[in-house]
Amino acid sequence: MTRNKKTKRRSQGGFWRRAFVAGLVGCFMALVAKAVLSEIVSRATWVTAYGIAAAVFLLLVSLYGVRRRLAWLAARIPIGSVRSWLYLHLYGGVLFILLVFMHSDFSVPTGKVTLWLWLLSIWTVLSGFFGLALQQWLPRVLGAGLETEVLYERIPELVAEIREKAETLVEASSDPVKALYSRRLAPVLASPHRRLMFFLDIGGGESNSLREIEFLRQKMPAEEKLRLDQLARLVATKREIDAQYTVQGPLRWWLFTHVPLSMVVWALLILHVFAVLYY
Repeated sequence: MTRNKKTKRRSQGGFWRRAFVAGLVGCFMALVAKAVLSEIVSRATWVTAYGIAAAVFLLLVSLYGVRRRLAWLAARIPIGSVRSWLYLHLYGGVLFILLVFMHSDFSVPTGKVTLWLWLLSIWTVLSGFFGLALQQWLPRVLGAGLETEVLYERIPELVAEIREKAETLVEASSDPVKALYSRRLAPVLASPHRRLMFFLDIGGGESNSLREIEFLRQKMPAEEKLRLDQLARLVATKREIDAQYTVQGPLRWWLFTHVPLSMVVWALLILHVFAVLYY
């Protein structure tokens, strides 16, 4: 990364941090004003104002997902970088949940709709920061100990290709190699596998399968050794794919908890606003 890009990122981060602090100060001043003017301005007015502000921040936060899909428009119109919108997404999410607490008077709502809206709002913000932590952690882990880079969606297809190559090699091999494949390697190459050890050691240590291949290799003629070497490379590649499958999985699961539930928050918010205006 060039020095200009680093400087630009620090500048963007500094701007949004200052804006966030200003938002916090604004919220604090609003609480002070409510306490001072409680006899002049009704509680309902303050609660409504906090609710409107929370809805505005929820809208701004939600626009981050839209901005990520508008790369083609950003090339033509200056709508801000994805990183700037990410800062807005993160800092705005904190201000949103703070305004939600202010709207509920820092107490747990009693109505069913408002309770679910309150709980899911908290979950959406917390899960968002959990997702950010995953996105910061995963590249470091994957880049530190793996050579194979794969897209999560292509993993089943890649494993099938590895299995087919291995079976082709084994068909032309001797009975001891076929026996080793049937007993040890076939289950390993059958499908993607998740292993908790990859969270502790992304390299996963030396596998038993590779050790057994090496043990058999020492007893085989030169032609068979070449096939076993190819099998070992396929098993090692499959092992790295399993590591990718294991470590990338939580990020995919997170997407299915964060994004859909944020849509539910919007649905409950619309229902809440409708109920307030109707009744």
